[in-house]
Amino acid sequence: MTPAPTHARTCAPAHAPSPVRTAASDETATRWALAARDGDPVAVERFVHALHLDVRRYVSYLSGDPQAADDLTQETFLRALGSLHRFEGRSSARTWLLSIARRTVVDSLRHAACRPRLSDTDDWLSAAERVQPRSLPGFDDGIALAELLDALPEERREAFVLTQLLGLPYAEAAQVSSCPIGTVRSRVARARTSLIGLLHAAERQPPVPAPA
Repeated sequence: MTPAPTHARTCAPAHAPSPVRTAASDETATRWALAARDGDPVAVERFVHALHLDVRRYVSYLSGDPQAADDLTQETFLRALGSLHRFEGRSSARTWLLSIARRTVVDSLRHAACRPRLSDTDDWLSAAERVQPRSLPGFDDGIALAELLDALPEERREAFVLTQLLGLPYAEAAQVSSCPIGTVRSRVARARTSLIGLLHAAERQPPVPAPA
């Protein structure tokens, strides 16, 4: 079998709609992955396009750094395309790819931890956005969800994103996270409880008036 080329374009359209995850779409993505493994360049493009948004959302929430999501997504696909010759379709291509994405984020965090920090705030713009009052223009539901998820412990956040945002079955989420399915269910339940509590707390806060 010929390994798929690692130089394939890994950029999806900037405003691509969120894909609806179904068993059929997973089967299609897996077929494309297998065809890409055998050297079909068109299948490579379709495989990347089908799963690009899911990978980007996952690495963004898992890393807690949306600004690094593009680089982490790119690295995930480069690793995946370089390993396609070992993909046998025993799991769905989505599950296989998200496992690679998880390792990519972990490696990135480990690398960052080894570098000396020059200041407590590496990115002042990102820090400013995090403290922006919710009543100001530009604040939307997506930012609100990201802020709420950031307040969760890492393992609960990952379980919630995999199952509730990306739509993975609990069994596949357990495979991606390398933990028992019961653990995933427990983490999701606790994440939901925490998010409900955070939402109620936010609703009790008086709105901050926008500047005149």
